[in-house]
Amino acid sequence: MKFAFFLGCNIPARVQHYDISARAVLEKLDVRVTDIRDFNCCGYPMRNADFETYILFSVRNLALAEKEGLNMMTLCKCCFGSLKKANHLVREDSALMEKTNSFLADEGLQYKGTVEVTHFLSVLHGEIGTAALKEKITKPFADLKIATHYGCHALRPSDITRFDDPVAPVIFDQLVEVTGAKSIEWPLKLECCGAPLLGMNDGLSMDLTEKKLMDGKNSGADYLCAACPWCQLQFDQVQKMMLSMRGTNHHLPCIIYSQLLGLAMGVDGGRLGMGMNEMDIGGIEAYLSEDVAT
Repeated sequence: MKFAFFLGCNIPARVQHYDISARAVLEKLDVRVTDIRDFNCCGYPMRNADFETYILFSVRNLALAEKEGLNMMTLCKCCFGSLKKANHLVREDSALMEKTNSFLADEGLQYKGTVEVTHFLSVLHGEIGTAALKEKITKPFADLKIATHYGCHALRPSDITRFDDPVAPVIFDQLVEVTGAKSIEWPLKLECCGAPLLGMNDGLSMDLTEKKLMDGKNSGADYLCAACPWCQLQFDQVQKMMLSMRGTNHHLPCIIYSQLLGLAMGVDGGRLGMGMNEMDIGGIEAYLSEDVAT
C-alpha cells in the first residue's frame, strides 16, 4: 500500500508533530508514503476568492501524483476537502479540465482524472480496518474518555467527500476505541472548532472554541482528539492562549489521533512528538496498560 503524501502548508510550518506521528504509525502498519517536493498549496485559501486559481492549485497537485502513478493521502481535512472537490469538478466538467490542463501544459503536466484522494483516517479505517489495527495494539488505554472532533471539511459536502455519514459519523469514534479508549457522546461533537474565524473575529472564534471545550469537559472527556491541523491548533495553541487571556477553567488538552494510536501501538512518545503539543498531554500515558488488547 503506497500513497503520495500530501502535507499541505500548515503541518510543516506549525503542526510538525502530526507529520512525524503519522509517519511513525504508517511505518508500523507497512503503509508506504512518497513525498513529492513539487506539491504546492491545495488551493483552499483561494476557494472563495479566485475559483480558477483554486482549481489550478489543486489539480496541479493531482497531476503530480498521477505522474507518479499514486493515489493521494492527506492529513489535513481542509486539504482533503479542497482536493476532493477540485477532483470532482474537473472530472464532471470537461471544459474546466481542458482549461486547467492548458495552464499545466506550460510545465509539462497533464491531469487525466485517475487519482483518488483519501484522508489518513479513511486509510486506517477503510484500507487497513479496525480488526487489523487492533492486532497492532500492545498497550491499550484503560478508563480513558475521549471526545472526538470530526471537523467540518471531511464531512461536507458529503456527496463529494464521501468520508462518513455527515449527521451521524462513526469512523473516528471506532478508530479511537481500537486503542482501548472510550469515545464519549457529546452534544457539540460536530460543531466547528472556531479556527476559520481566527484573525477575522478572534472573540467569536474563541467563543466557539470555549463552548466546545466546556461541552466536552461537562460530558466527561479527559482529552479531545483531532485529526486536522487547523482544529489541533485551535484546541492546543489557541486554548493555551485563552487560558491566560480569559482565565477560563475548561482545561481540556487535545491529542492528535496519530499520537493516540501510536502510544497504544507501543511507539515511543518522542517519535510521536508528544512534547511538541502546547498543552501538556504527557499525563495521557498514565492511562496505558501493559496488557495486549484482545
